[in-house]
Amino acid sequence: MRRSLYLKYLVEPFIYLSPSIFLIGAVMMIPLIVGISYSFQAIELLNPFNTGWVGFENYIALWGDRKFWIALENTFFWTFWSIFFQFLLGLGLAMLLNTDFFGKRLFQALVFLPWAVPTFLSALTWAWLFNPVIGPLPHWLSALGVLPEPYNILGDPELAMWGPIVANIWFGVPFFAITLLAALRSIPGELYEAAQIDGASPWQTFMKITLPFLAPMIAITVMLRTIWIANFADLIFVMTGGGPANSTQILSTYIFTTAFRKLDFGYASAIAVALLVILLVYALIVLWLRKKLVKV
Repeated sequence: MRRSLYLKYLVEPFIYLSPSIFLIGAVMMIPLIVGISYSFQAIELLNPFNTGWVGFENYIALWGDRKFWIALENTFFWTFWSIFFQFLLGLGLAMLLNTDFFGKRLFQALVFLPWAVPTFLSALTWAWLFNPVIGPLPHWLSALGVLPEPYNILGDPELAMWGPIVANIWFGVPFFAITLLAALRSIPGELYEAAQIDGASPWQTFMKITLPFLAPMIAITVMLRTIWIANFADLIFVMTGGGPANSTQILSTYIFTTAFRKLDFGYASAIAVALLVILLVYALIVLWLRKKLVKV
């Protein structure tokens, strides 16, 4: 009797939720299955008579595609430095906003402003800022001695990627500031009072109290932001279009250009599946590390 009641209360909620679970599963899984199936087909709109299942041909071609490996390397570079600076600046702003100072509300509104600006508009604005003729940044960098003369940074294969990275840092800092500020405010104030009584330095307080409490939140926010940035093609596509000479081409922009410029949806799907596998492995590793941190 008790076992039947236990099973009833265990299963009954899922019965009530089954329509929503089915709908959400269908919305998520059907496009995923269709997209993966495309990667095993030849779907070229410019060559409509050459269609059908090709097995692993797209993946074999991907393995030997030099542009894919360049885009993969650029994706790691773009994602790592974007996350690195977004996290550091976001953590610093979160800790600053967790204190009381004059004009805090106005400063907080200004910090969160970039998150509200449309990505397309942000990309156009930063492309203008980097313009060597009418933009101020090349002239400022030249005056500081960073550049020998004002020139088009976005046209230099050695430096072009830093243009979208700077724009992405400006755009993404509010995300870390908001999430980490919420986590900071959940830390009991008694811990800081006890640390102050014990004579702990600010660095010791940060390392022994703040960072351990923030670690689970840091893990999940870094994971989510990494996935978003790796799939984030808007800034790069508007600012550089993947050039010059593929120096700013990442996997997400390569997928877009392959699908909507070359009109090769089969090969684009194979690239997308490769990116999906990479991000899935990364997410599993981060979640495993987060589980370890929570246990500690």
